[in-house]
This record gives sequence, C-alpha cells and structure tokens, in this order.
Amino acid sequence: MQDAAIVVGLLAACLVALVLVLLARREAAAVRQQATEDVQSIRDEARAALADAQRREARAVEREESAAAAERSAAEHERAARAAQDAATELRRDAAAQAGSATAAAAEVRAAAERAAADRLAAADREAVERLEATSGLTAAEARTELLRQLTAEAATAASASIRRIEAQARRTAESRARRVLATAVHRTAVATSSQSTVTLVALPSEEMKGRIIGKEGRNIRLFEALTGVNVLIDESPDAVVLSCFDADRREVATVALEALMADGRINPQRIEAAYAEAVAGADDRAVEAGHAAAERAGVRGLDEQLVRVLGRLRLRTSFGQNVLDHLVESALLAAQVAVEIGADVDVARRGALLHDIGKALTGEVPGPHAQVGAALAARHGESDVVVNAIAAHHDEVPAETVEAVLVQVADAMSAARPGARREDVDQHVERLEQLEELVAGHAGVRRALAMAAGREMRVVVEPSQVPDADLGKLAVEIARHIEHDLSYPGEIKVTVVREVRASATAG
Repeated sequence: MQDAAIVVGLLAACLVALVLVLLARREAAAVRQQATEDVQSIRDEARAALADAQRREARAVEREESAAAAERSAAEHERAARAAQDAATELRRDAAAQAGSATAAAAEVRAAAERAAADRLAAADREAVERLEATSGLTAAEARTELLRQLTAEAATAASASIRRIEAQARRTAESRARRVLATAVHRTAVATSSQSTVTLVALPSEEMKGRIIGKEGRNIRLFEALTGVNVLIDESPDAVVLSCFDADRREVATVALEALMADGRINPQRIEAAYAEAVAGADDRAVEAGHAAAERAGVRGLDEQLVRVLGRLRLRTSFGQNVLDHLVESALLAAQVAVEIGADVDVARRGALLHDIGKALTGEVPGPHAQVGAALAARHGESDVVVNAIAAHHDEVPAETVEAVLVQVADAMSAARPGARREDVDQHVERLEQLEELVAGHAGVRRALAMAAGREMRVVVEPSQVPDADLGKLAVEIARHIEHDLSYPGEIKVTVVREVRASATAG
C-alpha cells in the first residue's frame, strides 16, 4: 500500500513536470513567433527608411542640377545687364553733352533777353525818376534822404513810446515789489526803537545805601562826581540813583564804579578812587564783550578780534540819539531779510551791514570820512573785497559794485528811519557840550573841564602847580567871558574853578 502511494505520487509528479514542459514549450514558441514578427517589422521599417533616403538623395541631386542651371542663367542675365548698363551710360553721356549745349544756348538767349529787359527797365526807371523829380521838385537823393528821415522819426517815436510804457510798467512792478520786500523785512525784525538817553538808572539794594553814597558832609558824592564827571541825582527816584551826563563813556565808567562800590559795601574816598580806576581799566574788556554780543545777535561769525574790539567801542556812540551798535545790529538783520527776499548773498549783506559804521569808532583818531576809515580797517583785518566795498559805498562816496552793497545802504536807511529811532536835538546838545569842554580845556593851567547839569554848569579842575589860589577868580571870569564870546547857548552857564592840593606820606 505504501509502495502504491509512492508510485502514484511519482506519477503525479511526472505528470506535473510534463505539463510544465509543455507550457514552457508553448511560451517559447510564442516568444519565438513574436521575435520573428518583430525582426520582420524592423526589416520592413529599414527597407522603408532606405527607400525614403534614396528618394531624398534623388531629389537633392535634382535640386543641385536646378541650382546650377539657375546660376548659369543668372550669370548670363548679369552679363546682359552689364552690357545694357554700359549702353545706357554711353547714351547718358551723349544726352548730357547735348543738354549742356542746349543749356549754354538757352543761357545765352536768357542773358541777352535779361540785358534787353534790364536796359528797357533802366530806361523806364530813369524816365520815371525824371518825371517824379520834375513833379516833386526833389532829386532822387533828396527824396531818399527825406524818406529815411521820416522813417527814422517814426521809429524813434514808436520806440520812445514803447520804452516809456515798459519803464512805467517796470517802475510800478519794482515799487510794489520793493515795498513788499521792505515791509516783510521790517515786520520780521523787531528791535527797540527808543533813542539813547543821557541818564542811567542804578538800582539800590536798600534805601540806606543813599546815605553811604553821599558820605559825611557829602564828601563821597563830591569826590565821585569830580572823578567821573557825572551828576549823581539821589532823590529823583526812591529805589535808584540817577547818573546824568552827556558823555556815554563817563556815564558807563560811573555806573560800573558805583555798582562795584555797592557790591563791596564799603564807600569811602579811597574805595571810590580804586573803583573808578578799576572801571577805567576794564573799558577794553567791556568793549570786547559788547562786540562779541553784537556779532552774535547779528548772526555774524569769524570776525577778527580787533574788529570785534572796535565794534564794541560803538556801544557808547550815538548818532542823532540812536545807539550806533544797536543800529549796526538792526541793519545787519534787515539786510539779511531783504537779501533772502531778493536772492542776494545773505552772509555778505549781513556782514557788510554790521560793519558799515565801524569807522565811527576811529573818527577821532584817524582823519577822513568814517566810511573810508571803516573800509580801510576792514580790509586790513581780512574782510573780503565785496564787504569792504559795501562799507565804503554806504554813503555813496564810492560806487556800489554789488547788490549787497546797495542792500547795506537800504538797511542803513531803514534802521535810521524807524519812528523814534533818532532825534536831532540830542546830537546837537551833545555837540554843544563837547565844544564847551574843548573851549574851556584850551586855557592855560586847566587839567580837566567837565560840563555838568546838562551844560548849565562848567566845572574846571586846574593844576595846583600852575594856577595859585589868588588867580582862581580871575581864571573863572576869563573862562566865562570866553564862553560868552565864542558860544551861543540858552540860559546861563555857571563856571566853577576847583584847585585841590593833596599831600600823602607813608609811615614805617
């Protein structure tokens, strides 16, 4: 039984193997058949490609032959065209020669006709001119001159009318523009317009300070007035002392000295003299400080130190009652505003306006007009030519070479024309007091002459070694008579002659 099963299993395995072999043969035959078909298809495609290539080659040969034939035909046509061109050139030359001959003949005919016409026109013109001359009674030259004169007169009249219209329109436009520019500059520049006063108020820290200033039996106030040359008014205001003097230098020195005395608290003859000496010695420093402050307010940078010092000296100078340094600062601001409006150089206009009156600080030392003195000073200290010209030309003593120089003149006039900026009576009064002092100082033995009380009193300090006590009365009378004879003045002038002798010694 077991053997039978083995045999059956072997037979089944053989059957399966046989089936598998048959299936493999069938698949191999199918593959072989497919490969044969593929090979046949490839051969057919190769044959078709070969036939197509042969056809293309044949067509290419045909095209080459056609191109060669076309090239031969083109060469033949080109040879024919060249021959035709040569023939045309020859014909053109023949035609040009014939045309030249015809043109020359025509030109000769035209010239002959023109000459004949010109002769006829000339004869007609001569005849017409002769008739016109006979009719008008004028020759041709006279008629030409008359016509030219009439045309010239008409042209001149028309040109004059046009010029007048243009000038009137330009004047109206310029005046309107100028008013607008100046009004804008004035509105944008706000400065004080009050005139310079001849008095200075010094505030008191307390009421009892008045007694110290007066001193025992008035010796302090008398010495202070004698040294400084100012009138000290104690009772004019409750909390201040009034220093009155036409000379701004003396008034400033007195103000500085009095403020130093009040700050120190000790007021006696020795301290008064020391404070006065310190105030006089500090004048140069005050001038430099004032010059720097003015340049900063005006917006001007890079001024030479000497120009700053001279500029600061103008803080004590007035012109028709207007402080000159304030006037220069205001002029600089106005010139800068106008320059901005019209498109000029703002820095040059500002600088020239600030320095235009700087020569007034040197008019007592250097001869010549202050404009020329200031221009020379500015040139020496490195200012540019345009600034120097603006300074020199602001009173039209030399021509203005730039727009900025004209702007300096405009700003100068605008600052002086402000309501309340100037008044003539102050300068006239100061000039009269200066003349009074100069006249008295010319007497022999006079050391110092001081105009006090607005010119109603003349205080004369003499040299003790030259004028004895016995001659004081005689000198006072001589001075009074001299004033009566050489000066005109309102009211009376009291002359006081002072002779003071001091002696000092040092112990130890």
